[in-house]
Amino acid sequence: MKHHTIIFQPEGREISIHSGATLVEAAGQAGIVLNTTCGGTGTCKKCMVIVEPGGEAVLACQYRVESDLTVTVPVESRFFEQKILKHGVESEIDVRPNVFRKYTAGNADKRIFGVAVDIGTTTVVAKLVDMAEGDTVSTAAMLNPQTKYGDDVISRITHGSTPEGLAELNKTIIDCINSLTSELCEQASIQPSDIYEMCIVGNTTMNHILLKLPVEQLGRAPYEAWSVDARDVEPKSLGLNMNGGGNAHTVENIAGFVGSDTVAVGLSVDIASAVEMTLVVDIGTNGELILGTKDKLYSASCAAGPALEGARIRQGGRAGAGAIEAVVISGDDIDVDVIGGGPAPARSICGSGLIDAIAVMLELGVIDGTGRFAEAGKLSGGIAARLTEIDGQPAFVLTEGDRPVAITQKDVREAQLAKAAIRAGIKLLQKKLGIEDGDIRRIYLAGAFGNYIKPGNAARIGLLPDVPVDRIRSIGNAAAIGAQMALISNQSRAAAAKLAKAIEYVEIAHEADFQDVYADCICF
Repeated sequence: MKHHTIIFQPEGREISIHSGATLVEAAGQAGIVLNTTCGGTGTCKKCMVIVEPGGEAVLACQYRVESDLTVTVPVESRFFEQKILKHGVESEIDVRPNVFRKYTAGNADKRIFGVAVDIGTTTVVAKLVDMAEGDTVSTAAMLNPQTKYGDDVISRITHGSTPEGLAELNKTIIDCINSLTSELCEQASIQPSDIYEMCIVGNTTMNHILLKLPVEQLGRAPYEAWSVDARDVEPKSLGLNMNGGGNAHTVENIAGFVGSDTVAVGLSVDIASAVEMTLVVDIGTNGELILGTKDKLYSASCAAGPALEGARIRQGGRAGAGAIEAVVISGDDIDVDVIGGGPAPARSICGSGLIDAIAVMLELGVIDGTGRFAEAGKLSGGIAARLTEIDGQPAFVLTEGDRPVAITQKDVREAQLAKAAIRAGIKLLQKKLGIEDGDIRRIYLAGAFGNYIKPGNAARIGLLPDVPVDRIRSIGNAAAIGAQMALISNQSRAAAAKLAKAIEYVEIAHEADFQDVYADCICF
């Protein structure tokens, strides 16, 4: 199968994708979230893009890639940019920038910058924002350096249960934020002193570590937060490299394992105004859920582990150059998309590629509903030839070469455990509301790689409820968008506070039927 290079403007982002993919898929790989309210059926006509050099306007969800392209994405076709009122928004939340005004007294022409930060267990994302306009100026991200103390929340809590350990974790994340801030400043040719406001979100453990609050109680029943309140803190008290006369704002947490990042996600999609039954799934090492409508909202946390982000997978890795990010069926064989494209071979597989691979293996009969590998004799020739044995266990080869990338039986089991944790959480929240899968009218897929997951494949492996694919939308790093909204707007901060109080937290591990539901969700 041929692969083509797509350049998205005005960002100048370049990706490589297989022939026949839609421009919505290509935009997703470039990290651009398009406005597809119809679920990609072509009826809403809100994903219009311009194909250069002819200037042809096409619907990204309907246009299939057959050659190298340069594509311009207008502001009105982007999902999150419309949250800022100057671009128009159908939302009950006023996101008009006004926080900047407290810094312009006596100098109305002064340019004020802010930084929105999403501290994920695995990845930290920072966005430099023009506080008066609300626009993103630059973005930077890096692996959370706290991973050296463990790749999950429980490991961090254990390490932070002593004053010395907590101090180490705190310094690590402050150094990380300062490093990202320096990178943002360099990109925009400004100084840290030009940054007056910072808004930081994260799960409750990340929030507590940042603020130097005790975390040991988060690791034992009843898993209570030391504080769920929003805070405004002098930058120097945290050691943040920004204007000393500025302010660092942290959004409210909901409970011990559902933090301000979940509030930020809910804020970004305005779930407090939802009329239809809506599910938000923030997929990550610590997966968070919100389910309900404006009348009643529940939330839960799922200890999915890092498998869906590429960790604990034999050849798993981050979504960087050389990682397989998509797997597709091509005739009687398969093909892959590799980040960075070009002649370099694949070296690893990231989370979105893993979900694709599992879905494709199910579709082709390589594995059955229990996750068990089939015998080669039961598969077609091209697919059977990809079966091998690695470390004494069956495996399916995705790419050939000096260092083939393959999915082993253990990898499949890791994926099953991760997806079962999330699906069980969703089922238990559904039970609270007394609803079935079909009652859910809208599903938002968020998270560090939520924008890269094919909704149909996520549903195929049993990660999501059984609903028509057009009800599922990938919205990328919505927590960072919510943080940006709270960064620039006092009304958004008030809305976040109201939302945090309105959401009822469910400790799913304490539900009487959790173990049974979890076990039922392990199979595909």
